[in-house]
Amino acid sequence: MIKFVGSFESVSSLPKTQFAEYAFVGRSNVGKSSLINAVLGASVARTSNTPGRTQSLNLFNVDDKVMIVDLPGYGYAKVSRTDALRWLERLEDYLLNRRQLTRLFLLIDSRIGPRDSDLDLMDFCDANGIVYQVVYTKKDKKIREKNQTALNHENHPAMIEQVLETSAEKKTGLEPIRAVIGIK
Repeated sequence: MIKFVGSFESVSSLPKTQFAEYAFVGRSNVGKSSLINAVLGASVARTSNTPGRTQSLNLFNVDDKVMIVDLPGYGYAKVSRTDALRWLERLEDYLLNRRQLTRLFLLIDSRIGPRDSDLDLMDFCDANGIVYQVVYTKKDKKIREKNQTALNHENHPAMIEQVLETSAEKKTGLEPIRAVIGIK
């Protein structure tokens, strides 16, 4: 059973739990909430066509075993610079201080490839020893940018070597994520 725990404005306001947390992060409009819904097999995360709708740290309890964290997007949402900086600070606070964080799924739109903001987050995770796994989203869509930056584990020591490819719409590539999280 999946329960919405709540939306939290700060890391300090998150509930203290013993559950492992699996967080999903990516640029605004990468399909983060859609992928969470597909992985969980339920419409629990709010989806929108407008980038930047996820503005809080949203927690979902799965079978009283694990927590799924829907983190605010970065890099594209039309928000004030003040809000964007506040979101970035909260993201850094979460990544550096949340002991329950077991794996960060870093979502990248497969049609576009990694942007500077994605690479910056990867560098931040590498520098701070935060384990993350790259997940390409929207693999069912046509590639828009042919010359994409290739990602490899050798250049990013905190990155899990296996890069995953998914489509929330077609429900493909979800099993490896479910296996990591430990859900069916």
